Amino acid sequence: MAFTKESSAGILHLHTYFLFPFSIEKSAVMEHHPDAWRGKLHWMDGLDEWLSGSKRTAESAVCGAVGPWKRAAYRTFELDSPAYQDMVFFHPYVRRVFFDTAGAAASRESLLRCYHIPLKDKEVYFEAEDLKGRSAKTQITDLRLFLFANGIGILSIGVEAFGLSSADALWINESMRKVYPSSLRQLREGRFPSRMAFTHKQEGESRTIVEERFEKCLGMKGFLPPLSKTITALLYFADYDSQEFEPVLDERMIVYTYAAIEPGSVMETYAASEEYKILLSRFLYVDRDGDDYRYDRYFVRQQMMRQLYTRWAHQGTYYGFTSYSNITVCLGNFDCDEHQLMEGFLIHRMFDGRYYLMALVALFYRVTLLHFAEVSADVSKTLYLDQQDDKLTFENIRLANALRADFLHFANYWYFDELANKEEEIDHFLLQCREYRTDTMKRDIEEEVEKLNASLHNYFQFRNTEAVNRLAMLSLIFGAGAILTGFFGMNFGREFGKLFFEADPRAPWVHYGAVTSVVLLAFGALMFGTYVVVSNWTDYRSILLPRRQQQGNRGKT
Repeated sequence: MAFTKESSAGILHLHTYFLFPFSIEKSAVMEHHPDAWRGKLHWMDGLDEWLSGSKRTAESAVCGAVGPWKRAAYRTFELDSPAYQDMVFFHPYVRRVFFDTAGAAASRESLLRCYHIPLKDKEVYFEAEDLKGRSAKTQITDLRLFLFANGIGILSIGVEAFGLSSADALWINESMRKVYPSSLRQLREGRFPSRMAFTHKQEGESRTIVEERFEKCLGMKGFLPPLSKTITALLYFADYDSQEFEPVLDERMIVYTYAAIEPGSVMETYAASEEYKILLSRFLYVDRDGDDYRYDRYFVRQQMMRQLYTRWAHQGTYYGFTSYSNITVCLGNFDCDEHQLMEGFLIHRMFDGRYYLMALVALFYRVTLLHFAEVSADVSKTLYLDQQDDKLTFENIRLANALRADFLHFANYWYFDELANKEEEIDHFLLQCREYRTDTMKRDIEEEVEKLNASLHNYFQFRNTEAVNRLAMLSLIFGAGAILTGFFGMNFGREFGKLFFEADPRAPWVHYGAVTSVVLLAFGALMFGTYVVVSNWTDYRSILLPRRQQQGNRGKT
């Protein structure tokens, strides 16, 4: 570390996961990598081959240094296995939905994939520095990637450090979470690292895997910001320049962090002190170190009352939740009631186990709902443009129906108000979801989708009424024509037959005029009926085309 504040509390153990959510453009990926999905029906079926067989995999600096992403599905479920200990605290339906399992224990195919880059016996480091001379280097101990069937992905970068000051720990959390600068002022003022890098130590020599200095930060590409190479290097299988994926949130990753304070570095009454509350606020709001609250004291205290979970505050343990952070802070390592320290520190085990999984699920909810908001806006725009032309296209109607079907699947399959089966876990999840506003966002999107569906229903009802009116009009025309031609075709005999059917030489024009009138009437009715059907073909296409041809047309869109 390049800087340390003498008066700051010591951090016995810092463990932080930087969570980067992103959205994959599935249609673009499947078009650019057709071999991965050749002969496969579903998106999930081609993911393993896409990650391992992409041309970009062979060219990746990360793969060359530490290896590629590998499937990390749960395969063994004994009592002392990680899978059992992770899954047992969740309801059975959650275990089926949110855990990537393989083998006999998998009751059905899950709609997510979990990958990891094994780092055992590998020394990989995350480095950052700014123009004011501050820097940090911390070891990367965990790299995980979660890909969901709806195209949402979450990249998880886990770093750990031991025996550092709280000022250093806060700087690591605040600086290393950045993924792109919001302006050049951030770089000049030292509010954003001027250098970020992954390095690998091997045989006593440190080698740079990937480095980002933002020296050629040319700005946005379309609507996409200039993402750091530290992110694109880990997502090497997807081409960011071709817009195969995009970040969902802002220039910061979500910070999920654990900090154990060294008891010997603080006074005995530290747990109840104002200094501890100030430090908690700095961790909670991912700020750098300071002697007082970063914001107005009254405002921060009011916010913290709502955002801190204080069930274990009497032991100096706090949990906190904001829209961009999730913290676990405690005083040292100790026996927790009957949970013995020799079996592993309970608070850290919970942080690194079920609470981590719940944080991922809550983030998945938030990102998916933001994605739905974007898709809903796009679909509404296309329908609006169609309505300006007074003609809705079948493809855009299909998009609207697909949006409704996808949202129903999310609401019925993915979304649960209650994940776990114990009160404390439920409290944690609800607090995080409240800060993410998932329930409010879900209600808003649900209302938007239902209004969109009601609009389409009214449109189709209006078009059906028009179609029925056209049918009535055509029936009237054809019926009147049938009556007239039938009446004309009836042979009354005697003078009538001679006049109309035998072409009396004395008045041939009567016969030929009657024939011409009937022919024109019949032909005109047929032509008018054909015109009505052709000019309103979109109303009749779906019921006239063969079912297979309809499916083929959908597949091309």
